[in-house]
Amino acid sequence: MNILIIDGQGGRLGRKLLESIRKACPDANITAVGTNSMATENMMNSNCANQLATGENAVIVACRTAQIIVGPFGIATADALLGEISPAMANAVASSAAYRVLIPMNLCNTYVAGVAKGSAAILEDAMNHIRELMEKYA
Repeated sequence: MNILIIDGQGGRLGRKLLESIRKACPDANITAVGTNSMATENMMNSNCANQLATGENAVIVACRTAQIIVGPFGIATADALLGEISPAMANAVASSAAYRVLIPMNLCNTYVAGVAKGSAAILEDAMNHIRELMEKYA
């Protein structure tokens, strides 16, 4: 199973996702792509990714082969994450044949109704869903 994690800004969510997915799915092939070098470095420090890359083209290329794409809701929204998500990146995520698990966040001038800011329950729900997907496709 090829899982792609995309994150930007400081990469904190991406790192948490990497660590959680690696623990739950030790055999998964995980690619982590940061929209900037700081995000990539933070994800790299988890030592959980099989491959790491940075930038717009890396997101576009990785979306072609991913079976599951995981990240904040903004990765599918042009100009999100304070402009770090280009229209081309958002299009690559949105048009990918991969299954998307998007983590809702009330950040960057976007309000997702029903989402408590920083809720650990959201991450737990995402992880449970990813585990179900891994079992389904195993």
